[in-house]
Amino acid sequence: MKPTDNSHSWFSPSLTDIAIGPHEGRPEFDRLWLGLMTARVTLGIVLMVLQGTLYWLGQSANSGMVVISGIYLAATLVVRMGHSPRQLSPGFEWQWIYTIGADVMVFSVLQFLQGGSINYTPLLAMPVLLAAILGTQRLALGTAASITLLLLAHEGWLTLTFVGDVAPHYIQAALTGVGSFVIAILAHQLAARLANQEQHARRNQLAAYIQQQVNDLVIESLSDGVLVLDAYGTVHAANPAARMMLQAQGTPPLSTPFHLTLNPDWSPLSHLTQQAFSGLPMFPAEVEIQLANQGVQQLRVRSQLTTPQTGAAERLCVMFLQDQREMEARLRTDKLASMGRMSAAVAHEIRNPLAAITQANALLGEDLHTPQQKQLTTIVQQNAKRLEKIVEEILNIARVQKQVQPIEPAKVNLNDTVRRICEDWSAQNQSQNRVLLHISSLPLEVRFEYEHLRRVLVNLLDNARRFSDPQAESIQISTRSSVNGSIVLSVWSDSPPIESSVERHLFEPFFSSESKSSGLGLYICRELCVGHGATISHQRSISVARGSPVQGNEFVVEFLHVHTSPVTMTHAKPPLSPWQ
Repeated sequence: MKPTDNSHSWFSPSLTDIAIGPHEGRPEFDRLWLGLMTARVTLGIVLMVLQGTLYWLGQSANSGMVVISGIYLAATLVVRMGHSPRQLSPGFEWQWIYTIGADVMVFSVLQFLQGGSINYTPLLAMPVLLAAILGTQRLALGTAASITLLLLAHEGWLTLTFVGDVAPHYIQAALTGVGSFVIAILAHQLAARLANQEQHARRNQLAAYIQQQVNDLVIESLSDGVLVLDAYGTVHAANPAARMMLQAQGTPPLSTPFHLTLNPDWSPLSHLTQQAFSGLPMFPAEVEIQLANQGVQQLRVRSQLTTPQTGAAERLCVMFLQDQREMEARLRTDKLASMGRMSAAVAHEIRNPLAAITQANALLGEDLHTPQQKQLTTIVQQNAKRLEKIVEEILNIARVQKQVQPIEPAKVNLNDTVRRICEDWSAQNQSQNRVLLHISSLPLEVRFEYEHLRRVLVNLLDNARRFSDPQAESIQISTRSSVNGSIVLSVWSDSPPIESSVERHLFEPFFSSESKSSGLGLYICRELCVGHGATISHQRSISVARGSPVQGNEFVVEFLHVHTSPVTMTHAKPPLSPWQ
């Protein structure tokens, strides 16, 4: 047989051959074995009925033939019901004795006892077929040889007891023996060919199954949505990304197959499906899908028909859905990444002129004596230090310069710090009535730089003010100690649910649901938290506002306890986004 062609498969023959073993345990071999054993039982029933009828009609006076037929029928039933399918070995083992050997002996005894009125030699083809199909070629030829020897021995015994010409009997025995050898060779070749075809089919089936599993895993993990539709708009397959793009958050998941007419908002996709099957040119299209309580979902759709097959095979349309917001964020990421590298380089070059300005201001301050002039140099010195600090932060975030020496952050009283930052922020944004504080009665201390903590909290408060309702208690800040001993800062707002497509990228740089935002606020919060050994996460939770429970978005910052080991303030590189 030709070797398997694996040119169009991802897998080598060594992988697919692992599960290709001997015949045992295969459904095809089991069915063949059971079929042959059932044929033996049927043959036993026919012999029992035939011998019983002849004995009852008085045409046969030998009751032993009825007994032999009954014993043969019982033996075939025992083998059929009590034995499991198993391939015959090359030698004359026990399985050969109670299957093939039993057939040879029974049919030979019947031929000997019948006395020539009925010829049982055609039945001897049955054991030859059993040996050729279930065993090896050597076993089949051995079985044919044993049958030939028995026939010749029978004819030799007849020569001693029969008066007349015995040559035709020897010719008949010889022809039967030759026929047995021919049946053994041909049947074994056909059985071997079928076994090879079965092995080839099983290998291809296994390779196709493994490749299908790999394809399913790849499609399931794609960030782009994939839909498989027919000409009637029925969706036969949809990956998780496509389901998220077509469904509003919180709705029951779609089960395939489903029809695009189930939701009127999917009419643009239905129109593109009809256009694809109508034979018109297929170009990428931009569509809008209105999702309940989540606004408009802008998608870029590419359609492609499957290759037509011979016969009446149905063609399918494969749609690839891309979120426009994610595509735009990807472009912004590429642009802002290059701008970030340039900003880091500029910040690095600013350090030398800034040092010169600081030194010149210090020298100038030595020659100035009036308070007004001293105040000016003080202002220059303060702003120069502020610029120097900004430059250092830009370099640290850009990973151009890492801090080598470990720095232990100062201990900060979380309750007092949060209260002071919230009061300042509320006064600046005139939002005193919107902010509600839940400060823990326990003294809570964390290791966090005050300025960095202020930046984290201010960013979270700005986001909460931007998306929450301008009502009392719409923003709530709480501090508490968790069960596991860590300290938690929570910022809750009664803002609407965040779209799933946005929630997946909340803490990634340059990703924002607003076109005017740079998408760096939450990313900087996460970087500052990671640098201090803290974590930040988002969840949907319920809080009591204005006397009733209200659902909202909650950002939770979990700090390390103050008694833990000092944190090394080296900025670990953040995990790459799907586009980096």
